[in-house]
Amino acid sequence: MATVETVYLGDLRTQATHVRSGQQIITDAPIDNQGKGEAFSPTDLLATALGSCILTVMGIAAREQKVSIDGTTCSITKIMATEPRRVGAIEITFNFPARDYSDKVKIILERAAKTCPVAKSLHPDLEEKLVFNWA
Repeated sequence: MATVETVYLGDLRTQATHVRSGQQIITDAPIDNQGKGEAFSPTDLLATALGSCILTVMGIAAREQKVSIDGTTCSITKIMATEPRRVGAIEITFNFPARDYSDKVKIILERAAKTCPVAKSLHPDLEEKLVFNWA
């Protein structure tokens, strides 16, 4: 069974449905590529997937260490490259809530971030810059 079913709606827009949950995502081509930029672009979703995956993997590591990273945020910047047009770099800044994380836990979480399956699936030429801000 498929994981996602996607339909082209026309005018450079798609609607993807997660088969198991029924949740939907609309994509729109970005303004710099003939689109309206009214929704996530497919490359925005790529960058978002990386950030969400890293947070999830760190959440698993935090659970194993019996600490909480609830409320942690990340700001994601996607940088496009040309020839060929592609995502050239993704910069992600993680901001952790003010908690008393030990140095050991910080190291464990930062190492966990580098084991994210999305990151392992991306082309090695794509530059990933991760910044961890511990409040």
